[in-house]
Amino acid sequence: MQNRIPPEVIFLREAEAPTLQGRLAAAVVRAVLESRARPGTRLPSSRQLAATLGISRMTVTLVYQELISQGYLETIPRSGIAVAATVPHARLRAAEQGESAGQGLRPPDWPNWLSDHHLPRRVIRKPADWRDYRFPFIYGQADPDLFDHNAWRDCARRALGTRDFADLAADRYGADDPLLVDYICSNTLPRRGITARPDEVLVTLGAQNALFLAVELLARLDRLAVTEDPGYPDFAETLRRAQSPTTFLPVDDMGLNPADLPDKTRLVIATPSHHIPTGATMPLARRHELIARASAQDFLIIEDDYDFEMSYLAPPAPALKSLDDAGRVIYLGSFSKSLFPGLRIGYMVGPAPLIAQARALRSIMLRHPPSHLQRITAYFLGLGHYDAHIVRLRQTLRQRREALEAAIARTDLYVAGAPVAGGSSVWVRSREEVDSRDLARRLRADSVLIEPGAVFFETPPGICPFFRLGYGSISEDRIAEGIALIARAAGGISSA
Repeated sequence: MQNRIPPEVIFLREAEAPTLQGRLAAAVVRAVLESRARPGTRLPSSRQLAATLGISRMTVTLVYQELISQGYLETIPRSGIAVAATVPHARLRAAEQGESAGQGLRPPDWPNWLSDHHLPRRVIRKPADWRDYRFPFIYGQADPDLFDHNAWRDCARRALGTRDFADLAADRYGADDPLLVDYICSNTLPRRGITARPDEVLVTLGAQNALFLAVELLARLDRLAVTEDPGYPDFAETLRRAQSPTTFLPVDDMGLNPADLPDKTRLVIATPSHHIPTGATMPLARRHELIARASAQDFLIIEDDYDFEMSYLAPPAPALKSLDDAGRVIYLGSFSKSLFPGLRIGYMVGPAPLIAQARALRSIMLRHPPSHLQRITAYFLGLGHYDAHIVRLRQTLRQRREALEAAIARTDLYVAGAPVAGGSSVWVRSREEVDSRDLARRLRADSVLIEPGAVFFETPPGICPFFRLGYGSISEDRIAEGIALIARAAGGISSA
């Protein structure tokens, strides 16, 4: 084994850290681990490494000192810097033992081990580099220009301060941040006409986590589930993972029709306020009928009310939960759509026995969402920053919606569905012979992103002319040009 790591094997990678010191630290650790250097193996001197990489010797010295404090390196008198005995080598020793003693041993047959766990068939995929596109008509991504970064930083400083630290650093054993739960109960839910006690609210890692918990507790092989078609792919995949028998009920321009529910329905998952992806809003009469049928047929309803805050054209329709006097509606909400998707703070509202079970199940998985993140969100909400953010967001989305509809009206594209109250996306239809998957592929050459519609159908048509256009992450001044490019690629520019 070598007793010296040459400077040539230490190289910087831009993607590994935002700062030079961070990139250098990652490079040194990578060189130590990948070379399987043993304790005592010497590293290049700070002068030698600085010269090789063309950086300051002080930068190298600071990184070496940091890695010494972390136990990766140590100082050896008259020998310089060397790999420490405390470096995490367990993984490397296991690999070496496998090489020497594991000759001829069979690796696991992973396809067989995982045969009962299939990857999702329907997944909405957004390119990781979507910000590099000039016309990103994709849904659910935040526009950083609309967010008050200073206010968020102030809330983070409060949550990370000494006053809150001891409380938030403790293991809550499944409990949520009382400040956040109090805000949800006293402010968020009343906006939807919902009254709930703290023991009827569970904070989750976004609405996805809430959906998983609800389906895990309520779905059974002998319970028929019903959801919308087209609809949110994660509804279908969560039910499929639970091996739940599922009926995919076609929706009309008023969303899911309760009259079409099968007699043996036991669980309904729906987006009544802004149907995914068409934006259809279930009218009040259907809402009352759905709840009445739930009582008469003894089934439960999971209501995903994911973007009620995006109501800038008209007041949002009453939440199903607000009309439910019998406790048959499990309500899912999220701050990820109204703030930013990476936040992953959502909530589930339901009868106390269900929430208690969901809390116990969540505790097995992850205890609770990070306490500091819950507290930062609670401060942002409670100090009024959230309300100010929603005002800015609604105003901007209204302007972008007007620009989008005006631009589409000048083409042969057709708005097949849009939330009457507002929202941040529209459901568009092109000519019958235009497949939106092929259209999306061709549009990338013009720096345009759209969301093909096939993923929203359990059994998509062979040629799917539908696609979703989000306008939350594209600036107003680029909308018209982007729509013109879409229409041109679809062969749909009108003569008007």
